[in-house]
Amino acid sequence: MPLAVAAIAFFLAGFVKGVVGLGLPPVAMGLLTLVMMPAQAAALLVVPAFVTNVWQLAAGPRFGTIARRLWPMLAASVVGTLVAAAFLHGRFGGQAIVALGFALIASAVLGLAAPRLIVPPSAERWLAPLAGAATGLVTAATGVSSIPAAPFLGALGFNREDLIQALGLSFTVSTIALAVALATGGILGFGTAGVSALALVPALLGMRLGGWVRGRVSEPVFRRCFFLGLLGLGLHLASRHLV
Repeated sequence: MPLAVAAIAFFLAGFVKGVVGLGLPPVAMGLLTLVMMPAQAAALLVVPAFVTNVWQLAAGPRFGTIARRLWPMLAASVVGTLVAAAFLHGRFGGQAIVALGFALIASAVLGLAAPRLIVPPSAERWLAPLAGAATGLVTAATGVSSIPAAPFLGALGFNREDLIQALGLSFTVSTIALAVALATGGILGFGTAGVSALALVPALLGMRLGGWVRGRVSEPVFRRCFFLGLLGLGLHLASRHLV
């Protein structure tokens, strides 16, 4: 049953990413934690997340420029992930599921509200490390690295292509840091890594189908349905260990 749920979870997560360009970790983690602990789900997520994020990162032309601009946030994200993982993983099972639920709720609310956030250049220098450290904490606790990284990057004024590449870079670095933390904690071994590699197959199939659907379905409508579904899943996870 866990393997069947995992295959379905990664296919659906890949499908969502293929249509809207994001959402693989939140969808996969939200569904996987219905049948396993968050640390186990995060370990299965490593290979699909890494490959799809590198794919997204490689699609843009300005890697060097973006990396030089974002390195304070990326460095803080790595440190935050490794430090927080030493305290959180394997020790707060129920609390981690609740944290994941609230992370999904936050993602859904931000996606539905679509606020126009703007970070002025004068504030970017000191906000970037804070956003990175907070992203590291959320990544270590939930396996989801989009909060608050995605809203922060969206507020920096990137054009669409640069934003896609910046998101890919941020998610790739977070995935590598999470993989190191999981391996150090004994959660990600060769066996789990092999299963994670197999999970790449349904994820890529889902992405391919999502890419096909993207040209045939209104993206705003799909995004609204996606975030409403994410909100419901987050509410379910957050309430499961609070009642």
